[in-house]
Amino acid sequence: MSGQSHEPFNPNLSLDTRQPAEPGDPYGLVTPRLRPKFQDRIWLHVLLFALTVLTTNIMGQGHYLGFTADFGELNPEGLPDWPVRFLQGFWYGGTVLVILGAHELGHYFTCRYYQVDASRPFFIPALGFLAGTFGAFIRIREPIPSKRMLFDIGIAGPIAGFVFVVPALVIGVAMSRTVPLPPDFTGYSLGEPLLFQGVVWAIWGVIPDGFSLNLHPMAFAAWFGLLATALNLFPIGQLDGGHISYAVLGRGSTRVTIGMVGVAIGLALFVSLSWVVWSTLLVVMLLVFGPRHPPTMDEDVPLDPARLKLALFALVMLILCFTPNPIEVLDLVRGPVG
Repeated sequence: MSGQSHEPFNPNLSLDTRQPAEPGDPYGLVTPRLRPKFQDRIWLHVLLFALTVLTTNIMGQGHYLGFTADFGELNPEGLPDWPVRFLQGFWYGGTVLVILGAHELGHYFTCRYYQVDASRPFFIPALGFLAGTFGAFIRIREPIPSKRMLFDIGIAGPIAGFVFVVPALVIGVAMSRTVPLPPDFTGYSLGEPLLFQGVVWAIWGVIPDGFSLNLHPMAFAAWFGLLATALNLFPIGQLDGGHISYAVLGRGSTRVTIGMVGVAIGLALFVSLSWVVWSTLLVVMLLVFGPRHPPTMDEDVPLDPARLKLALFALVMLILCFTPNPIEVLDLVRGPVG
């Protein structure tokens, strides 16, 4: 009788399939190579974060100047000095980074808890884009073995981000102000999720005709956080909502994925062109990775009642944060009153 010796199990190591095979073992079946988990190129994460701080701050400066102009023209002679503008940019930039960071760290620390190898957050700078960033993500570098782990990792991000979105929304809307729209106004109109509408009504009541809420930059950052939360909670493929849907429905989540991609395409064709980019990305993801979620080892085991209640809460978050028409160009031309 012969046997094979095995290394003792170490939760801090994971199988490394990226290393070349050893001679005589071309597939790495006899001598699998292990590597430490949670190892990152810290310089890359720091660089991307610093660039995203810069791009969101630049956009935040513009949002703050627009806020002080009250839908009017900016007076170049009245602009504050650069250091003051830089600090003002953090009303938006700092808020949006906290929301995005909380979301991704929710995923990351849950992965750490379950010893599922994952990267630290990658922030994506986007100079010139209205938000100043395309968001952030973590990379999970090994399969998630159970539905319970998958569910907890998937839902942790939206809940962590939501915890920061709500107070930012309340404070930002409270610092906003209602102002009359000028006779000729061209700008952006933001779609209002249900949660946004509720907070505005609770603080400002019904806004009179001819007036609009001039959003403070913190409120705009919270609005962007609501939109990002809704998009991530779409029950599609590898999105957070896709993880939650698979953990709850198992193989039935494939039909949900296909149906929700159809919904996104319908929104782009019949409701708002602002959905075109997002629905295109979803279609590409569907073509590249397929409609079925990667299986876990306990695919047919149902979730416990507590997690099913959390899944219902995720659905409520999606409903509260969703808007069918996120952004549209508003061009008002009104004649004199009288």
